[in-house]
Amino acid sequence: MAENLEMGVRRFGTVNWLGTWTLARREVLRFMNVWTQTIMAPLINAGLLLMIFTIAIGTRRGDVMGVPFLEFIAPGILTMTVIQNAFANTSSSIASAKVQGNIVDTLMPPLSPAELVVGYMAGAVARGMLVAVVIAMGAWLFLDVAWPHPLWSLTFVVAGSVVLGGLGMIGGIYANKFDQLAAITNFLITPLAFLSGTFYSIEALPPALQTFSHLNPFFYMIDGVRFGAIGVSDSSPWLGLAVVLGSAVVVLGIVWLMLRRGYRLKA
Repeated sequence: MAENLEMGVRRFGTVNWLGTWTLARREVLRFMNVWTQTIMAPLINAGLLLMIFTIAIGTRRGDVMGVPFLEFIAPGILTMTVIQNAFANTSSSIASAKVQGNIVDTLMPPLSPAELVVGYMAGAVARGMLVAVVIAMGAWLFLDVAWPHPLWSLTFVVAGSVVLGGLGMIGGIYANKFDQLAAITNFLITPLAFLSGTFYSIEALPPALQTFSHLNPFFYMIDGVRFGAIGVSDSSPWLGLAVVLGSAVVVLGIVWLMLRRGYRLKA
């Protein structure tokens, strides 16, 4: 006969490794099973953006921060794509489960709020990394982007995926229907991504907008990846890393609290 366990002690130990791994695997397989939508479509969009800028501007645009314009915007487009995909992965997973009524299948297993966060984050980071690696290889092959500090780019891609994956969880938990989730994407995530130095150096902005940009964590994600890609940036990568990691701690803390309280998840 199994020994009686004290209240609060789980049979499988302090961490449910199998359950966390299963959730992480589910989240990765979920987007890989529809890779034409989740992976191929963003890559095509990024390629089209670069092609349009090449045709419309080409060599007529002068250097930006000492590098050709197309090399300058390539890491910005890469980061913007990572941001959108990491957010979409967690937000669509949770929102779909809520709308379809099967969110209980995730909440019933013996997974703590922290384990739920880790499982969902695995999918967001895996999707962001996959998209980033393919775009980075294309930028290196076709645009001669040197990537002098690849570890910096990798660090910001992972940290940015965590932040946006966490924001996606917040959006998915808050939204009770897809219209609400679309509003968060269209009126918050997309504008912040486009207004974070994706296509320009913030030195070209008026002082007030420069101040706003320095308050935007998305700017530091893009700037950090750009530093790894071309070796120059608008701000210190160390400052950017501190801001992004701090944002990750705050966002994940909010997600943990929402899951712990069952906010908009439990009837």
